[in-house]
Order: sequence, then structure tokens, then C-alpha cells
Amino acid sequence: MTDFRSNEKALYSMMRRCVICPRKCGANRLGGHRGVCKTVDKIFVASSVIHRDEEPPISASGGSGAIFFSNCTLNCVFCQNYPISQFGNGREVSIEDLVVVMLNLQKKGVHNINFVSPTHYSAQVASAVLIARKKGLIVPVIYNCGGYEEVKTLELLEGIIDIYLPDIKYSDNETAFKYSGIKDYVEVNRAALKEMKRQVGNLKFDDKGVAQKGFIVRHLVLPGNIENTKKALEFVAEELSENTFVSLMSQYQPTYKSNNFNELSRSLREEEYEEAVSYLKLLNLENGWIQNF
Repeated sequence: MTDFRSNEKALYSMMRRCVICPRKCGANRLGGHRGVCKTVDKIFVASSVIHRDEEPPISASGGSGAIFFSNCTLNCVFCQNYPISQFGNGREVSIEDLVVVMLNLQKKGVHNINFVSPTHYSAQVASAVLIARKKGLIVPVIYNCGGYEEVKTLELLEGIIDIYLPDIKYSDNETAFKYSGIKDYVEVNRAALKEMKRQVGNLKFDDKGVAQKGFIVRHLVLPGNIENTKKALEFVAEELSENTFVSLMSQYQPTYKSNNFNELSRSLREEEYEEAVSYLKLLNLENGWIQNF
């Protein structure tokens, strides 16, 4: 039987010389020093909303209880939420405040609690979920992340997280460094995806088609980067399995620092997305969702 309290303590201890994320910056976040993620041990939340535009089994009829955390461990030049992820917009909340937010969202009829960009708050998330469950939280908990995750941290979250919703942004490290400032994204991301899927398996639904447990991998098709998409999808099909649920996203729009890169300074073209969809089908990745263009 998993000792969740022991895992929770271990997560906090990882912040003394921080190794919560793969950046492993070594900041004493418990001692008030900011990590590469620009946070100490305090929680900052930008918003909590009923999100109706996630994947169909996530939003379903009642919506997803999305809690958007401030700051991020990545520096993606095309981030659509950059005021939150890069500028740190948000307000400080306590663990107890976060529990209240979760329970209030549940009362409003959401199908899940959807933690958006939770990586650098993994210890606090664990604390809040454990308390909330004692106080009546019964909906699934989602870990919605950029896919750059430390396997040791994920191992300590096993049994606390019900649904993993990570990105697979890149299939080569040159592109990852160019657009997100990360030199080892591919190796780290692939190990993390495998660990997530090991924990929760393929997506499972209730009798109404609402996701209860499992794994969905997201990929945003970037303009001028179709080979990046194809190789990412190949990894999913070959090393995670053809049964994996994939969300292939088309909503790229230039924002934040995208205009610094010629290929990213325009919207995605329909033919680019159609080529990505065709390759998805060629790989027999039949579970998941594509978007209207």
C-alpha cells in the first residue's frame, strides 16, 4: 500500500536543493530562494475556471475544473498563456485555499480537477489533493503539463494523480532548445511519458464517456515543423503503443516571442495540419481527437 504522506514529505524534501523538475537548479525553495521556475515554496494561481474546451471526455457536459498555476519550468517562445507562465501573473494562495477552490469547483458540477502547469508545485499539489480527498473530493485529478517532468517526482505522485495530460512538444533537442530553451527535452519527455502511462494506463471512461483515469498525450502542430510532428507521433505509436489516446492540436497562433522566428511568425496552414492528420492515421493512432481547422 502506498504511503502517500511519506511521498508528500519526499516531494517537499526535493525542494531543499530543488530537483522537482529536470532543470534541477538546486535552489533552496523551502528557504525562500527562487528556482529557475521563479517560485519559492508559495503557491500562485492565475485563475480557476470551468473549462469547456478541453478534450471531449475531459470537459464533457459539466466542464473541467481548471486551476491555472503561475510560472513554468519551460520558456516556450510561442506560449499562448505567457502572461501567466512567463510573467507570473497570479495571486498567492495557501494549501487550504487551494483545497477550497477544488471543492468549490466540484460543487459546481465539474468532471475533474485540472491542474494546469503544476510541475513546480508538485509537492503542494500532493498536499492539497490528499487533504481535499479527506474532505470529500471524489472527481478525478488531472496533471496537465508541458511534458518536461522528472521521473522521480512522477513516481512520488503515483496514486495521487488520476489522469496525466502531457505534451510531446518536440522530437529533437535542437528544436526544443531553439523554441523552449531546453537541451534535453526529448530524452526527459520520453521517459516521463512512459512513466505516466505505466502508472495509469490507457484512458478509461465511465458509462457516460467521461474520463476517469488514464493518459492522453497532446501535440501542437507547429508551422514549418511537420517533421517534428511526424517523429513525435512515431514515438507515440512505436514506444507507447498504437492504443494511446492522442490529441492532435491545430490552434497554433503566433504570440509572445514567436515573431523572432520566421517559421513561427505565421498561423498554421490547413495543408500542414492535414498532413499531420494523415500521418497520425498512417501510424494507426486511432484513439483520440483531431481539431476542426
